[in-house]
Amino acid sequence: MSEEKEIQAGEVENTEAVEETTETVETVEVEENVEVQQLKPQRKGQRRRKIETVEPVESEWKEQVVQIRRVTKVVKGGKKLSFRAIVIVGNKKGQVGMGVAKAAEVIVAIQKAVADGRKNLITVPIFKTTIPHMITGRSGAGSVVLKPASQGTGVIAGGAVRAVLELSGIENILSKSLGSKSPLNAANATLNALKSLRTFKEVAAQRGISMNQLLGSK
Repeated sequence: MSEEKEIQAGEVENTEAVEETTETVETVEVEENVEVQQLKPQRKGQRRRKIETVEPVESEWKEQVVQIRRVTKVVKGGKKLSFRAIVIVGNKKGQVGMGVAKAAEVIVAIQKAVADGRKNLITVPIFKTTIPHMITGRSGAGSVVLKPASQGTGVIAGGAVRAVLELSGIENILSKSLGSKSPLNAANATLNALKSLRTFKEVAAQRGISMNQLLGSK
């Protein structure tokens, strides 16, 4: 009887050991599953890509359309219709230009005029917020008179003359348009006047005197 009890006790111990081993195996399998689940998001196909939004940089160049006219050209087969655009381009920092272009569509004519204006830029000598001296510009049958003004006067001009002066960066000035009222002639006359301006240093160097002597200071 004692031997049978020992055998039964041994069988019970063996079954407990087997249960313990099965439990350990189950725990290992569970741990492996956890590890696999943790590694899944790190696969190449499941990586999340960060989308970066880049804001467009605003250009310092400003454009202003002065005039759009429908023009015709007489050809052998009849009349060819197109649009002519006059656009003023400037950065309000002393550089300004005018572009003229023709095209069958208005948008294309404006784009071509803007490109033409950037090719024909001039540098304007600005003294504080106005021009150094009085000047008269001419183009065809039109002429424009420009006079320096004190602080707070503003841009006293209209039409194409105002567009050229504002985009060049001049804040205080007096102007008078004479002769032809064509926007093209007015803009060309204004650009001619601004191109002819001279700084105090240039005048002093041409006369062979110093800046103090030119300005009349002691």
